[in-house]
Amino acid sequence: MQKQQPPQSPETWVQEFSGIEGASLILAGAHYHLIVGLPAVAELDGCPVSDALPPIRIVALYNFTPFEDIVALRGPLQEVCDREGIKGILLLAPEGINGTIAGSDDGMEQVLEHIRAMPGCEELEIKESRAPEMPFRRMKVRLKKEIVTMGQPNIDPRKDVGQYLAPDEWNALISDPDTIVIDTRNDYEVAIGTFKRAEDPKTRSFREFPEWFRNRRKELEAKGRVPKIAMFCTGGIRCEKSTSFVKAEGLDEVYHLKGGILKYLETVPEEESLWEGECFVFDQRVSVKHGLEIGSYDVCHACRRPVSEKDKASTMFVQGVSCPHCHNERTEEQRQRYAARELQEKLARQRGKEHLGTQQK
Repeated sequence: MQKQQPPQSPETWVQEFSGIEGASLILAGAHYHLIVGLPAVAELDGCPVSDALPPIRIVALYNFTPFEDIVALRGPLQEVCDREGIKGILLLAPEGINGTIAGSDDGMEQVLEHIRAMPGCEELEIKESRAPEMPFRRMKVRLKKEIVTMGQPNIDPRKDVGQYLAPDEWNALISDPDTIVIDTRNDYEVAIGTFKRAEDPKTRSFREFPEWFRNRRKELEAKGRVPKIAMFCTGGIRCEKSTSFVKAEGLDEVYHLKGGILKYLETVPEEESLWEGECFVFDQRVSVKHGLEIGSYDVCHACRRPVSEKDKASTMFVQGVSCPHCHNERTEEQRQRYAARELQEKLARQRGKEHLGTQQK
């Protein structure tokens, strides 16, 4: 886990974090970094070094900007990612770009330089973290109608969105009893962690959010309430659309967490945090905790939902085949197919080969 140096003196930084168990403070370039969960001295090619960051740089990015020809953009973007050894997924749509990618520092710089040179992407929104291993198996650039699918064609986040709040301003807003706090993520994401006082729309997809909100608004209006609305999501992109939608519905006091949950977990100390649980992420880390440390969840190969140690102790959990969340949703034929796939993956692991379906940590 890496935490970038805050705007304070190096002396204060050293004093604040030098007592953390399992932490190493290093200087890389012009910045100090706190590394937790790795040895103080790493070893590369048999030679001990003291300034080794986790080698994989992970970048979550998005940008709303009009693309006239996404087909023409796709090929060159896939090519530069492949050339630089970058893996992950990027979505291109007429409204912009969205995705998460991972790779080396040098390779990532080349890809980000390419993306920032695309029309309207100079101010690309990114969030970074690091990992000891590559969290993706392949690189895909996909073409979509929307970079985050809401199904509301008249919503344009480039024209009107809610008011951004930095992580250090967020706690005060969501602690206000006059604020309705809404988690815009899907139900399986909310299940493993969310903010205190947050409402769970229990949606299976983002397309269901508009209907849920309209019904919730009627309930509030029936009680004579016109509250402040505070919304949050994993990295910020869903809130660009959800706050734009809510404002188009006629509400004015609408806020969202800048940088999303990931930026909050990265920057807000755990002892001051109002976050409870872990945050689901769409890569092989499955979940992250405060400081963006890799979490405790695995993922079910059958339904792609997160599974805890308790879930794996259930009689309904079969590695690669089913879990308590999906056991009753699948047919026997489907489970047999999943079992065959799991066997193929097991044989591939025994041969020392990587199977593209493997996701379990």
